[in-house]
Amino acid sequence: MENTAIQVQGITKRFGNNVAVNNVTFDIKKGEVVGFLGPNGSGKTTTMRMLTCFYTPDKGNILIHGIDNQQDDIYARKMIGYLPENNPIYADMLVTEYLNFVADLRQLKDDSRKDAIDEAVDLVGIGEVFYRPLGQCSKGFKQRVGLAQAILHRPQILIMDEPTEGLDPNQRVPIRELIRRIGQERTVLLSTHVLQEVEETCDRLLVISKGRIVAQGTVDDIQSDSSNSSMVYVELEGQSVEDSLKKIKGVKSVRNDGTKNNRKRFTVTMKRKQDCRAEVFRLAKRLDWTLWELHEVKPSLQSIFQGLTASELSLIHI
Repeated sequence: MENTAIQVQGITKRFGNNVAVNNVTFDIKKGEVVGFLGPNGSGKTTTMRMLTCFYTPDKGNILIHGIDNQQDDIYARKMIGYLPENNPIYADMLVTEYLNFVADLRQLKDDSRKDAIDEAVDLVGIGEVFYRPLGQCSKGFKQRVGLAQAILHRPQILIMDEPTEGLDPNQRVPIRELIRRIGQERTVLLSTHVLQEVEETCDRLLVISKGRIVAQGTVDDIQSDSSNSSMVYVELEGQSVEDSLKKIKGVKSVRNDGTKNNRKRFTVTMKRKQDCRAEVFRLAKRLDWTLWELHEVKPSLQSIFQGLTASELSLIHI
């Protein structure tokens, strides 16, 4: 699988009697930005720490570009940049001192060191605080410095655990834009429980709950697969609309969403995954309705997330 950056094959991790991650399997292709979505305590951080060689799986394998990360952890650490949830910065250091310290740890030398630091500083946009103590930087700039240290050694894979945690809404926007920019050249795995973050930055999602992967795919895929019914929104002008819509074969319910500018608005829910738009259009033509809007309504990512993670499996997690 030459196009695969990360292969996770049935990994399990226990801490005493607690099962943190239970038989998790997934692949991430090169160049993908993948959101790793789950509530607190679902196993996201434990999985990421196994990917980055901080933890060893009790069972299963993790391949980085086809190489087992336990058999060659040096290669894995070289290929992966990691921004943990608790950003590892030192408040008393200047930004320049901190990045040079990280360069020492990464054994970057001379011109290679300078070029790597200049490249990271430019990419994440921290030039204006380069000579400022980290303790005097805003949370947003601290996260940018954390990202700079994660990409300093030019890794091909970037793993980030809750990169916008603790930031206010105004600080989150530029960090999301930065993640998208970084993702143009790298494979990115982004852990978060912020749904908007996933929708705005990620190509594909992995949803974990109680240590198990409960869904994976694009947002559209997960929305399509999550419900056994389908919904359609209708906006129109005409007579006997609600009663006529209820008579469509397979209709479960018709919700009256009120009237605006003399236009009646309804949400039609079907009993099964059945697209009733053609039938609504034929009905409108036959009853001489003026049809202003007719489109499919997909369930929100919020409702899907709640449904997937509110379950069931009797495991205990950390």
